[in-house]
Amino acid sequence: MSLQEWRRVQGKSFGVAAEAYERGRPPYPGEAIDWLVPEQATRVVDLGAGTGKLTRQLRERGLDVIAVEPSDGMREQLRQAVPGVPVLGGNAEHLPLADDSVDAILVAQAWHWVEPSLAVPEAARVLRPGGRLGLVWNRRVEVDWVAEMSSIMGSGNSPDAGRHSPQIPEPFGPVERLNVEWIHRLTPEEMIDWVASRSYVITLPDAQREGVLRQVRRLLDAHPDLADGDEIAIRMVARCTRADLP
Repeated sequence: MSLQEWRRVQGKSFGVAAEAYERGRPPYPGEAIDWLVPEQATRVVDLGAGTGKLTRQLRERGLDVIAVEPSDGMREQLRQAVPGVPVLGGNAEHLPLADDSVDAILVAQAWHWVEPSLAVPEAARVLRPGGRLGLVWNRRVEVDWVAEMSSIMGSGNSPDAGRHSPQIPEPFGPVERLNVEWIHRLTPEEMIDWVASRSYVITLPDAQREGVLRQVRRLLDAHPDLADGDEIAIRMVARCTRADLP
């Protein structure tokens, strides 16, 4: 399967797992958000907003947020999770926004789904002069049990594995990067939802997907580093990239 076809199939899968995505996916560390959002920004877009994990954090900062999300199922969850925020159907290649209309476009956990040759000009069209394109991915630190879980999920087998240090070409200026280390705490059931919301798990045949989730449950029950059982503390790195228009 070509990378373009893989993106199309996998990227459309999230709607059926929107509830698990909302329950299981982590937020983003405040330091990362502070670094990504321009100091003078007032109106920002959360592009590929999913169920609004980043959207709500931007709104909590008093920003005027517009969420853009292609999946019907994800938009439904987003409206429930973050009521009052405008939620638009659309994608990075065809933004449903006017020229020169926003101060920043942030893309959390989603830039690997887009076609940059189309998405970068669209971002430049919609941003005001001096506006910013900011990208962020939460990545797990691969300690022993996390590496075992990743192996069970098959997370290293996708054609886009590791594509989290993107270039942002002209008309944007120099690319800057920041890694923010943080700890995410969640319950074992939330960890299962996190696994269940991965595209490469969602798209497995039913029996195979249930087998993966059973193996992850066994790992969480049995691994000595998770002996507490009530809460999992998982080390994370938020990998951030930003670039501004002239």
